[in-house]
Amino acid sequence: MIKLTDILENDILKPRRSPEERQKNYKITTQKKIQKYIKDGSKGDLYLSGTPTEKLPDNLKVGGSLDLDNTPIEKLPDNLEVGGGLYLMDTPIKKLPNSLKVSGYLNLMNAPIEELPDNLKVSGNLLLSYTLIKELPNNLKVGGDLLLMGTPLSKKYSKEEIKNIIEERGGYVKGIIILWKNKY
Repeated sequence: MIKLTDILENDILKPRRSPEERQKNYKITTQKKIQKYIKDGSKGDLYLSGTPTEKLPDNLKVGGSLDLDNTPIEKLPDNLEVGGGLYLMDTPIKKLPNSLKVSGYLNLMNAPIEELPDNLKVSGNLLLSYTLIKELPNNLKVGGDLLLMGTPLSKKYSKEEIKNIIEERGGYVKGIIILWKNKY
């Protein structure tokens, strides 16, 4: 019969890998998942939410949605194309690449992003709630709704004023949702 003291003395219950080694292995596994997705033809959605993803390869094309919510990624790759939604909620993203193409939603809620690139086109909704966006870019095209709760824009402008700004700069938006004006 094995006694508890024998187990504790023989280090049987100690983890075989350190937390640092487990985190390193998780990063490697995540990168392998991305490479397999590309090798398999970039079809469907790529879910990376909550993973330690810090970087994506340049010229990445995602057939469906790309979910990067709650990841440490700070920069998106050049020439990124997303056939569905792009989810960047609670990431440290501060800037989007000029060449970004999103065919669905673009969710930047709670990201520290301060500006959007000119000529940004989003076929679905553009969620900017609780971001630091103070100004809208030239030629912004949003096929769905623009959500601006908790932004400097929602404090400064009405829905009608925001729509006029977008249209004066050569863009369009289906609708604007503020819900309430917040002090930011």
